[in-house]
Amino acid sequence: MAWTKLTRKQYERSGSRYASDATDAEWGLIASLMPAPRRIGRPRTTDLRDVFDAILYIAARGCQWRMLPNDFPPVSTVRRYFYDWRNNGLLHEMNRHLVAAARQAEGRAADPSADVIDSQSVKTTESGGSGDMTPPSASTGASATL
Repeated sequence: MAWTKLTRKQYERSGSRYASDATDAEWGLIASLMPAPRRIGRPRTTDLRDVFDAILYIAARGCQWRMLPNDFPPVSTVRRYFYDWRNNGLLHEMNRHLVAAARQAEGRAADPSADVIDSQSVKTTESGGSGDMTPPSASTGASATL
């Protein structure tokens, strides 16, 4: 995709704290997927958008949990939400919604019709395989029969 005035403005992230923060449009697509506050226990005080932005920050930087900047919720809170969302499939569902929206914005079908696998994506064995493809050699000696 070539950068045009329209696409550059569409993907500009100058108003956010970090380049990895979700845009308002992206958050609008997944906000409805967020879990409702629990009816019992302490009321939720953590903004789930801040948690999501913190997870994106960790993913974009590839840094350790303890390197999360202090303007995000506490590391233990972000980590707990991350593991909960990973284990219950919410992260996968959020990704599915965001990918579908990005594909539709490009004029493509929401769901891909094919996958592409290249040689760097598929694990192979070293030095050409296990050797199972070599045909057995014919025996030249006489076999003993009992």
